[in-house]
Amino acid sequence: MGGGQSKPAADPLIAEWRKIRWGQKEEDLQFVKDYQPHNKEVKQLRVLLHGPIGAGKSSFINSVDSALRGRITDRAKTDAANSSSKTFTTKRRIYKINKGGPGTFYPFVFTDTMGIEGAEQHGICVEDIKLDMKGHIKDGYKFNPYCEISEDDQYYNKSPTLEDKAHVLVCVIDGSSSSILDDESKRKMRRVRTAARDLGIPQLVVLTKIDEACKEVQSDVKNVYKSKYIKEMVDKISKDLGFPLNCIFPVKNYASEIDTNHDIDSLILCALKQIIDSGENFVNQL
Repeated sequence: MGGGQSKPAADPLIAEWRKIRWGQKEEDLQFVKDYQPHNKEVKQLRVLLHGPIGAGKSSFINSVDSALRGRITDRAKTDAANSSSKTFTTKRRIYKINKGGPGTFYPFVFTDTMGIEGAEQHGICVEDIKLDMKGHIKDGYKFNPYCEISEDDQYYNKSPTLEDKAHVLVCVIDGSSSSILDDESKRKMRRVRTAARDLGIPQLVVLTKIDEACKEVQSDVKNVYKSKYIKEMVDKISKDLGFPLNCIFPVKNYASEIDTNHDIDSLILCALKQIIDSGENFVNQL
């Protein structure tokens, strides 16, 4: 071979590093449909989402809604034009998912929050996330990057019940970012993680935009657990933030699709099932 010939690129696909039964979507869907909290003090599990700006928190809520309803929805508003430079969500919003008939909802809710930004006094105040975990912030509160909510604020809940508190904390991270997280964002997220640990709240990671991160996943979402790049991202998140590998779930949010897709749903429902299991375990340990 000539000395000027370059070496072939390394294979972007590796041996499957996590098993998922792609054909079990209906089983996971049925699990979600049948779920009811066993603790009578809790009518609905509260899933608190946090993470960097543009990571896809609102899009994940929409994707769960779409997977459960069998059609594309966009109730949690997103900003496709400016999703990576400035947070679009500024107010605390709670989202219920309709279960079919009028006024019937699944027994879990998502709390969407302002994004975390690396710079100080930008993005959500970490203390607000901690207070939200404890149930002290009401729906509709407009986050102030400069300071936490005051106890005198009309949106401050002085006497939270178990149902007001977060039952599972989900960190949403953009898998398509080359650096994933800057140092200051990691520092803020570790503070959130430590606070949740002290409260005993279970924590998971949803790794979004896997199709943007890896061409092989973009061509076939079933390649997600064969992707060398996605595996490296999962390992990096585990190392940087301390999450166990089995608590990190890659998903593809619905973005350009006009119809739901069986394989995309499978990843979303796999993550949702673990979120529900973790929250259920938490409320039954109290």
